[in-house]
Amino acid sequence: MSSSPVTTDVAIIGAGPVGLFAVFECGMLKMRCHVVDSLAVIGGQCAALYPEKPIYDIPGYPEVMAQDLIDRLTEQAAPFKPVYHLDQQVTALEPGAPGRWRLTTAKGTVIDAAAVMIAAGSGAFGPNRPPLPGIEAYEGTSVHYLVQRRADFQDKRVVIAGGGDSAVDWALSLAEVAEKIYVVHRRPKFRAAPESVDRLQRLAETDKLDLVIPYQLAGLEGADGHLTGVEVADLEGNKKVLAADTLLPFFGLSMNLGPIADWGLNLDHHHIAIDPATSQTSSEGIYAVGDITTYPGKLKLILCGFSEAAMAAHAIRPRVYPDEELHWEYSTTKGVPQT
Repeated sequence: MSSSPVTTDVAIIGAGPVGLFAVFECGMLKMRCHVVDSLAVIGGQCAALYPEKPIYDIPGYPEVMAQDLIDRLTEQAAPFKPVYHLDQQVTALEPGAPGRWRLTTAKGTVIDAAAVMIAAGSGAFGPNRPPLPGIEAYEGTSVHYLVQRRADFQDKRVVIAGGGDSAVDWALSLAEVAEKIYVVHRRPKFRAAPESVDRLQRLAETDKLDLVIPYQLAGLEGADGHLTGVEVADLEGNKKVLAADTLLPFFGLSMNLGPIADWGLNLDHHHIAIDPATSQTSSEGIYAVGDITTYPGKLKLILCGFSEAAMAAHAIRPRVYPDEELHWEYSTTKGVPQT
């Protein structure tokens, strides 16, 4: 059963960096926002995949950690009091009252909005879980699919499974705080940056890190959600147990448009086609910004998503204030409007 709808000016789907900046741009035009995200935390892929990795192409920041960027964007949006609906996916988007849209989430949240801005990155995503019996009992306590804070792994025995950039990068990073790191991979060759692999090989010559190859995950040991060991097996089926407090399986993400594909929007190779001048989709009142969009010359850069969010906010404003003319002022002149 759906709950009574909440009413807002703009409903933003996606709480990644572009969605957060869209809150700011809408707020500067005195429009209220509700933000929905399938993740349980704000920040999108920046928070889920690489919070402690540097980004180099954000204007004004020669280098900024991904989570620091999210923190600054959240702070920038805060004066406009956005309402976040996290850990829930928008399952339905349909016309509401004339000139308005109605969103419903998997948790029954209903949002009535004058406009919708889709900032969903690559769409809804979640981890590829290893097929280990009983793994659900350990998820969130001893099994994690993303790293938010290195401090959570201080003095822990950590098993990292995978052979890509995420596995290698986090092995190198967590080795600085963990008691012991085991890297489990089914073959000797890694799919990470060569420099990182070289560093991993050098670290494996110390007591801090063991390369467990060629092995793959085979089972979990522990009780009440707390691991004591991770069972691994080689290609001949020989098994051994690694004493461990935490398992980090990095087998990539499953990404898809999900329900967005059924909303009647003009799609082009799993991306939403938009008018680059306004960021509007093929449906009036629905806009899309960031990596989920496509148009001639599109660049998948955060800074381009920021620009698209600004243009979308200005295109939306006449829907919210149809009888009010916008007198353009720079932020240095008008400051941040009081809400």
